[in-house]
Amino acid sequence: MAETALTNAGQQTRARPAGLRGIVADWSSDQRAFKDVSWGKAMMWIFLLSDTFIFGCFLLSYMTARMSTTVPWPNPSEVFALEIAGQHLPLILIAIMTFVLISSSGTMAMAVNYGYRRDRRKTAILMLVTAVFGAMFVGMQAFEWTKLITEGARPWENPWGAAQFGASFFMITGFHGTHVTIGVIFLIIIARKVWRGDFDTERRGFFTSRKGQYEIVEITGLYWHFVDLVWVFIFAFFYLW
Repeated sequence: MAETALTNAGQQTRARPAGLRGIVADWSSDQRAFKDVSWGKAMMWIFLLSDTFIFGCFLLSYMTARMSTTVPWPNPSEVFALEIAGQHLPLILIAIMTFVLISSSGTMAMAVNYGYRRDRRKTAILMLVTAVFGAMFVGMQAFEWTKLITEGARPWENPWGAAQFGASFFMITGFHGTHVTIGVIFLIIIARKVWRGDFDTERRGFFTSRKGQYEIVEITGLYWHFVDLVWVFIFAFFYLW
């Protein structure tokens, strides 16, 4: 039987049993495992953990395909180069995309900061700026896809080298681009709710039932920072390697 203890506030709480029973209680009780963490934030962390495994499997599969193929792998500096004003610029578009996405992490961090200060106007504006950065990234990625498809890249073949290149590229960047697109949509929805004051007026709807709670802005920020972090790994392994 679990022991009980009295807190300073006079409320009864269960004390952690000693020994093996304590370990079992920890693993079986979510109220202990996620102590002081809201359900919304805990669920987002669990989702991000599962997404980490998926992206990890994609990158491992890509590295395995690249190291095991006997056909030369296409040179990213040549494949992703652009001709601008007669100049051959390797990876220029990818560098701009990376700069835009990393900049969006900065605006998202500021949005979370102003959210906890309950500054609705600045929070909403910064979230919308973050969404614009995300939309710019997706637009440039669409341009990159169009360019490669026009030049003959397909999931099963390409004119530059190993056939696995196309499948790896479309799978990894497409899955990441889908995440960015979902993030942009989510940012716009939450920014609208913040701007309208739904969190202060306890307006009925998704994420607004708890008055004065701007935690959803932080949860959205967790998702957005994760998307940015994943891009750093994709950039390093796919474009620089």
